[in-house]
Amino acid sequence: MEITNKTALVTGAGSGIGYEIAKLLIEKGNKVIIVGRNAEKINKAALELGAEALVCDISKDEEIENLAVKIKNEFPELSILVNNAGVAHLYKLGEGAEASQKAKQEFQVNYFGPVLLTERLLPLLKKQSEAAVINITSNVTFQPLIVLPTYSDAKAALHSHTVALRHTLGKDSTIKIYEVMPSLVNTEATKNMGGENGMHPSVVAESIFNGIKNDSYEIYVGDTAEQRNAYFENPAQSLETFNSGL
Repeated sequence: MEITNKTALVTGAGSGIGYEIAKLLIEKGNKVIIVGRNAEKINKAALELGAEALVCDISKDEEIENLAVKIKNEFPELSILVNNAGVAHLYKLGEGAEASQKAKQEFQVNYFGPVLLTERLLPLLKKQSEAAVINITSNVTFQPLIVLPTYSDAKAALHSHTVALRHTLGKDSTIKIYEVMPSLVNTEATKNMGGENGMHPSVVAESIFNGIKNDSYEIYVGDTAEQRNAYFENPAQSLETFNSGL
């Protein structure tokens, strides 16, 4: 799939991976709409990038519904959706962890939000001669990181949903469904979990562009491919290594 002269929507694009994806898409000749819940931050990013900005909190269904209506009315040519917005809680499971409360927020942003937004925009995407949905998951889709337990749950759920959506839409539409699974990335969101040791978010953006150009529907970035292979070879040993020192 060629990614040029298209209109793309990127959620969670005020900084980090989303910002770099939007930047690269614009550099490649695309029109980009960036979405974020913080109006000041997303508008600032839009000015820097030369993008359109829309404010939407992906944790709120009503705001997602309103966003979808706005896109249909104002950007009917939309052909690329990048579900990038995410949230993670750094903690360990156990007594007093309040895991269910943390999981509710993580699932709303990392799973329910992308599922709802994608479903609402599918009729629009189906009208295009070429279209794509790009879901940003993680290396924790295959095995959990014990300090990000319910974040791992949510990303694993989105991975499963992405596979099912690809299989389903592949039978009756031209929409291509991609999944991007980065290992540790140096962003604001990862600064309290060793993010400074991670790759620059622009590496993720470049990997996405190259992967889609080559029709690689599962795009492994950083150490994810090696970690995935290790898990399927020896799940118990891989899980132990993945969580070493935590």
